Amino acid sequence: MGRMGTLEGKTVFITGGSRGIGRAIALRAARDGANVVIAAKTATAHPKLSGTIYTVAEEVRQAGGQALACCVDIRFEDQIQEAVQNVVNTFGGIDILVNNASAISLTGTLDTSMKKYDLMNDINARGTFLCSKICLPYLMKSDNPHILNISPPLNMRPLFFQGHCAYTMAKYGMSLCVLGMAAEFEDQGIAVNALWPRTAIWTAATKENGLSASDCRKSDIMSDAAHVILTRPSRKFTGNFCVDDEVLYSEGVKNFDKYRISSDGTLTMDFFLNEHLDEFTERIAREQSANKSKL
Repeated sequence: MGRMGTLEGKTVFITGGSRGIGRAIALRAARDGANVVIAAKTATAHPKLSGTIYTVAEEVRQAGGQALACCVDIRFEDQIQEAVQNVVNTFGGIDILVNNASAISLTGTLDTSMKKYDLMNDINARGTFLCSKICLPYLMKSDNPHILNISPPLNMRPLFFQGHCAYTMAKYGMSLCVLGMAAEFEDQGIAVNALWPRTAIWTAATKENGLSASDCRKSDIMSDAAHVILTRPSRKFTGNFCVDDEVLYSEGVKNFDKYRISSDGTLTMDFFLNEHLDEFTERIAREQSANKSKL
């Protein structure tokens, strides 16, 4: 596929960047010397959740990048427009948009309030569309523009809807943006891709949903995979629904143990994927065996 190698000097706008996967992607970009925009609602410390836009911005600077903290609720168009203009005034443009902000409620239809339904759709589907729409005029001026949505592959199996229909609808809204925008902006050279984890990632959200750290991988696996995608030529890699370990395997990573928080426990598979970890591992073994037989 080929890679451009580094995000040095690139301006990366990350929604929901104050913790979890968004924070991890921010710090990975910072190590390259990128300009990182932390766009999130958390401006003051939360009593139960660590991280604010300002603490992550300081971490970005410590890691070697430039940082801009933007307090923004992506449900509101004027706030996004103000944040984007602030970014352009500060860094001169936008090269990459990571639509990471998301709301989750793994509840059935009868247990999902319309307030929660609206929240998930306003942040996940509408927020992703809106952030993309406002950033696109600036992305068109970049030499390697990318939009990366943290959303799952599209699959119409009822299994992926039946326990949490509203949440799936909202997350698939993000994925539909990939499907449509990748085709719409292909001629302009703007890559639009999705990235999703094969296993649960240890974040505040997974902890809230009852998982233990030993059942999860570190958020670093998502940030490393995102880095691979975002350093690929935008005109050659677009419209893809990527899985974290598969992206890294394509770059030569063979052992994923370093991404485990603990060797104890059993990794929890993500419920949006057809192929589970054991099937992926068996496929890798077959491919490696076939390659050896050709030597």
